[in-house]
Amino acid sequence: MEKVKLVVQHRETTGSRAARRLRREGHIPGVLYGHGRPAVHLAVEPGALRAALSTDAGTHAVLEVVFEDQKKVHRAIVKELELDRVKHTVTHVDLEEVRLDQIVETKVTVRFEGTAKGIKMGGMVDEVSREVTVKGLVTDIPEHLVVDITELSIGDAAHVSDLQVPEELEVLDGPEQVLCSVLLPRKVEVEELEEGAEVIAEEAPAEPEIIGKHKEEEAAE
Repeated sequence: MEKVKLVVQHRETTGSRAARRLRREGHIPGVLYGHGRPAVHLAVEPGALRAALSTDAGTHAVLEVVFEDQKKVHRAIVKELELDRVKHTVTHVDLEEVRLDQIVETKVTVRFEGTAKGIKMGGMVDEVSREVTVKGLVTDIPEHLVVDITELSIGDAAHVSDLQVPEELEVLDGPEQVLCSVLLPRKVEVEELEEGAEVIAEEAPAEPEIIGKHKEEEAAE
């Protein structure tokens, strides 16, 4: 397992006002909790956090968190990242201290690989879900899981059961849950419906002519 070190600072002041001041100063506020101990407030440099989460494990890396004024190592995972809605920068980070033999449940991203056959036929990929919930050792949680959509034609779908999942990992979502499907563009669907309606109208039998007795009665009236 790759060791990813993250150096942080103790944060003495708390509250939204203090957090905003930290962000103006170029720091990210956060907390470290776990093992039944009270949460410890911290601050971290954006560059340090970005580097720690840029390994192959991504946001699921097991971090060796070290406070600047201490030598003790806290092994932790990112439990939650809060992002700015406009700038998409990290505004707060929650770190959970874990054991290396600890089983966790967490969400991982789904990556769609390949170009679906249906796209070459004029279709489009409709992404229904881009993440699934998995269960496994903290050291076995991947950054993402892959599903190959190369063979999908128009009308086909990729399901959870199609994911490439390591043996040591368990996916908790139902195997029939749809991840994506290949559909005709909406404009094409509407045009086909309109064309179908025109064909039906053309093929519909004309109103029958009244003959015989009924015709005579109609003339008399």
